[in-house]
Amino acid sequence: MAYFDLPPSELEDYSPELPEPNDFDAFWAHTLAQNPFDPASVSTVPVTTPLRTHRVQDVTFGGYAGDPIRAWLIAPADQSGPLPAVVEFLGMGGGRGLPQDNLAWAAAGYAHLVMDTRGQGSHWGSGGDTPDPHGTGPAAAGFATHGLQSPEEYLYRRLFVDAHHAVEAAAVLPEVDASRIAVTGVSQGGGLTLAAAGLNHRVIAAMPDVPFMCALTRAVGLTDDPPYADIAGYLAVHRDEVEQVRRTLAYFDGALLGARATCPALFSTGLMDTTCPPSTVFAARNRWGQAAGPAPARPEIRVYPFNGHEGGESYQWREQVAWLAALHQNLE
Repeated sequence: MAYFDLPPSELEDYSPELPEPNDFDAFWAHTLAQNPFDPASVSTVPVTTPLRTHRVQDVTFGGYAGDPIRAWLIAPADQSGPLPAVVEFLGMGGGRGLPQDNLAWAAAGYAHLVMDTRGQGSHWGSGGDTPDPHGTGPAAAGFATHGLQSPEEYLYRRLFVDAHHAVEAAAVLPEVDASRIAVTGVSQGGGLTLAAAGLNHRVIAAMPDVPFMCALTRAVGLTDDPPYADIAGYLAVHRDEVEQVRRTLAYFDGALLGARATCPALFSTGLMDTTCPPSTVFAARNRWGQAAGPAPARPEIRVYPFNGHEGGESYQWREQVAWLAALHQNLE
């Protein structure tokens, strides 16, 4: 790998002009109004596992169109009563896997809700359990092109509503302190983190890790790696759809959604990341909260100079735990 994006001195304040539809907020308000969260849709089933230090529940809640979305709730076995929670969204192609794949946040004292990703779960990990009953038009390889023909049909409209509702579902659970819910995720999960924080102001902290779906007009064409390259490949075939695809993507830009957030955030990026280039991550970080009235403090960002899309991995989780603990301490 080699450096290919802007130098760190330019990244720090990089904030490109992004196409924002005039009805951006109306689109999302209408989408959520069409797909309201139903607390009665939340159900839990205790899961018997060999784990002695963790309690696991199989959670189902209503997502977009009321479709059932699966999740794990994993909590420390030796703690009772409402706990601060971390809602986690997953990278592209992965599913919620098995409970033993997701132990770290509960081991740190949190109630951990791991949302399955509809229609995914068979590219890596231990599998997923949530189908997507909604079809799409023509698509290229990967998920980023599913439904690109219109913002109403784009896959990420469904996923962003699911992410919003996952936060609401966590708030219903008796194990969770509804006033202390944070969100996190890597790559696609980072993009869903931005969406959840921008659309649901119940979120008190966001930790997007090497996030996807940011500064999309720059990302598509900047890198040869998927998933952004999948969008470019789609347009290489559908030559007359460029403007329509740009219009669709504008409603799902994590930098624009993050600008609506009201909570503190901790970002991360790898300067050699050719999957989610660092300039796109900084573009989202530098717009954070700016459309939400009094903006929250400028988010912190952890930069890994010699890493690609793996970012900080366990090093970043260690940063997140310390940052979130300090945030909770300040809120007390």
